[in-house]
Amino acid sequence: MVEICTIGGYSEVGKNMTAIKSGDEVVILDMGINVAKLINFEEEGNDRSTLDARKLINIGAIPDDTVIKEWGSKVKGIICSHCHLDHVAAIPYLADKYNCPVLGTPFTIEVIKTLLNDEKFKIRNKLVAVTVNSSYKLGNNFEIEFINITHSTLQTVMIAVHVKEGTIIYANDFKFDNYPVLGKKPNYERLRALGKENVLALIVDSLYSNSERKTPSEKVARELLKDVMLGTENQDSLIIVTTFASHLARIRSIIDFGKLLNRKIVLMGRSMFKYSDAAERIGLVNYSKEAEILAYARLMKKKLADIEKNRSKYVIVCTGNQGEPESVLSKMADGRLPLNFKQEDHIIFACKTIPEPLNIKNRAILEEKLKQKKVRIFSDIHVSGHCGREDLRDLIKMVRPQYIFPAHGDKHKLMGLAELAVEMGYSLGKTIHVMEDGKKITI
Repeated sequence: MVEICTIGGYSEVGKNMTAIKSGDEVVILDMGINVAKLINFEEEGNDRSTLDARKLINIGAIPDDTVIKEWGSKVKGIICSHCHLDHVAAIPYLADKYNCPVLGTPFTIEVIKTLLNDEKFKIRNKLVAVTVNSSYKLGNNFEIEFINITHSTLQTVMIAVHVKEGTIIYANDFKFDNYPVLGKKPNYERLRALGKENVLALIVDSLYSNSERKTPSEKVARELLKDVMLGTENQDSLIIVTTFASHLARIRSIIDFGKLLNRKIVLMGRSMFKYSDAAERIGLVNYSKEAEILAYARLMKKKLADIEKNRSKYVIVCTGNQGEPESVLSKMADGRLPLNFKQEDHIIFACKTIPEPLNIKNRAILEEKLKQKKVRIFSDIHVSGHCGREDLRDLIKMVRPQYIFPAHGDKHKLMGLAELAVEMGYSLGKTIHVMEDGKKITI
């Protein structure tokens, strides 16, 4: 008998957290935040530093783990699928409740260390780096396997939780990228092998379950960037590219094309520094040898003064792709950072807007400010890191689970995956379980 508690990420996009109980032991999968809730809190004039775990739960920014209060002493490990904030950023606030290690890939563990240092948190949990495509024993009941998968950041894994009743596969988040710019392609061989065994349940990303497509490779985004950066009239213009700071493959492409233009590359923003620095510490990238990376406003202001003198010789890579009010690009647009935009400067959004109301609003505000400056805007130079409907179909066919649990979305997104599973012979309410935050089920 296995119990699953869908703590967070089953009623919204973000704050992902799931617990699995087998026998008298429990593991927790992911421990993330709802980034939009935090931004909204700050936009209303509140001070984030006043927030503790209880207040964060009350504003909906982190999962309410009190639903597994009676399981607390039974938790043998907290296992992270990858480094994105909606999967790991609640660890500083919640992990210390549990007397167990935190497991992740080496890059994910480095990012968690950075989060803890930034927030000046100390937790008692041991941080354990687990190599991709290897296994780790937890307690008496669990063997945890990290299966290499592709996403919009490095060292993302599907987590196979092996218990005596079978295997639960946690596939949250992923895409099937056969031509990744950095890292290896998915471990299809292992997924197909698991499908010939006993996969009890599949807990799976539903963000784009209603999008009838296979998500394209990151190589496609690289070609889109190439076309814009190398194929437009930009000889006399400053080029600014904004993208996700954790998307190290995308940043790799921007650096490559900036060098082909014989321009100096400058990365700006605290998160740009954090992710690049974490990756450099374990030898995944070496961007500081190819670009100047600036985390703090005083350094950015000084550099922007130099850039103004010879703007056609620079590419700025910065935070702000979602229009976040405190990001570098937003501060440039409203004058808090001293950059005089000139007509036909190139602003490249190497991203798409995350489909949440606050992000959509903030991005629209930012674009309107930029349009008033008569710059050239290139939007949606991007491919997603999340699976489309046809990727989901392939995963289900590969691993052949007995039960399917749609995750990572609101009811509409979860139902999109449920409808696909019905097409494939599963039964809603019997072998497909559309859950909500804080619910438990026994399988």
